Amino acid sequence: QVQLVESGGGLVQAGGSLRLSCAASGRTFSNYVMGWFCQAPGKEREFVAAITWSGSSTYYADSVKGRFTISRDNAKNTVYLQMNSLKPEDTAVYYCADRSSITYYTDRFTYDIWGQGTQVTVSS
Repeated sequence: QVQLVESGGGLVQAGGSLRLSCAASGRTFSNYVMGWFCQAPGKEREFVAAITWSGSSTYYADSVKGRFTISRDNAKNTVYLQMNSLKPEDTAVYYCADRSSITYYTDRFTYDIWGQGTQVTVSS
């Protein structure tokens, strides 16, 4: 059974940091591009960051460039999202997802498996 499980969300003050983790099981983790998306109430799910199979290339939404860092540890079947300088507008449920190719990596409909999400709340 293929499964992605996120953790690490919580409540933090503006300017603070959180590190999200996404643990994968059920298939060869290193064969998949990993992405992070977020969804705020009443809004569509949006692309945040993606990382290629080996971790050699990373991609970010403009809104998080310079503040968030995506990384992966293939030995631990885990992808991370380090979130620094958090803003109230970063408040959302954060999801990890996987896909087999890197093209159109911002398109949520091209991702195969999704986790259940973890809530991030940033207070002002």
